[in-house]
Amino acid sequence: MKQQTRPRPDKGVGVTTRDGPLLRLEELQLYFRATVGVVRALESLSFSLERGRTLAVLGESGCGKTTLARAILRLLPRNVDTYKGRVFLNGVDIMQLGEERFRRDVRWVGISMVSQAAMNSLNPVVKIGEQVAEPMLINRRSTKEEAYSRAREVFRLVGIPEAFLNRYAFELSGGMRQRTIIAMALTTSPGLVILDEPTSALDVLTQASIMNTLKRIKQELNLSFMFITHDIATSSELSDQVLCMYAGQMVEYSKAERFYREPLHPYSQKLMASVTTLREDKKPEFIPGRPPSLLDPPKGCRFAERCQRRFERCDEEPPVFTRGDDKVKCWLYEE
Repeated sequence: MKQQTRPRPDKGVGVTTRDGPLLRLEELQLYFRATVGVVRALESLSFSLERGRTLAVLGESGCGKTTLARAILRLLPRNVDTYKGRVFLNGVDIMQLGEERFRRDVRWVGISMVSQAAMNSLNPVVKIGEQVAEPMLINRRSTKEEAYSRAREVFRLVGIPEAFLNRYAFELSGGMRQRTIIAMALTTSPGLVILDEPTSALDVLTQASIMNTLKRIKQELNLSFMFITHDIATSSELSDQVLCMYAGQMVEYSKAERFYREPLHPYSQKLMASVTTLREDKKPEFIPGRPPSLLDPPKGCRFAERCQRRFERCDEEPPVFTRGDDKVKCWLYEE
């Protein structure tokens, strides 16, 4: 019998070729058990992310953006009812991996994550240098000297002075704490970094500085980002592709240059219309109504109750995606 070789842990599982997308999802579904029923948090998500590209995941709060990130990394609570589909990283279906191999070769090795609340992600009684070095000690099994050397390297990369290695999180500003979390995500040299609202709760100047740092890191390291945000204006600075979510479903998936110029789905159009602009004198719009309950979603289009272009079929039958490079889930574009 031919002996199987273990994938190189420094690049994630199954890295034997550079062909194909870095990440590909097929019919990913995630439901949660609740005291009042089953919450259909994610419904049949299918998309891909190319190497060295950034995918912006947009949508209102509660649409499933962060849940998607946690589903990819298996950071799930105990009340999972249904968790199925296929998630390919470098051509390997990581949904088929056991928990130990997933932890060893995928989580924080092939894919890392920058959480939304930096202060909540840092231990207030442990020096940040030790926290940034920790992934190297655990996931890479490096020596302490190697781990701290790598920590100093990523600190320089994100613009933090080396002296800050000996500081605690409460001694840092909000921007520096966010840079620390980004440095921690880069420590093990993953191929994909998931950014969950990396500029939330920061002032405008700090947001711009963080975004410039991310753009420089992406270019220098040829990284792929999944940028989760509800800030459409900020996402346009970094994204190459856009995935728009509504009520646990993907409603539009297209190239960024087309999406920001001419969104197709009525929900996407409303999101873009809510953004203020510098060059046009127009009043921002809002979306009337509220998202449907995921305990008992409508049988037709989930956006129908709030859509101004709604017609009879929208209430009776769930729309399907149009085919082609630009995918939109709406009966207005039926082929």
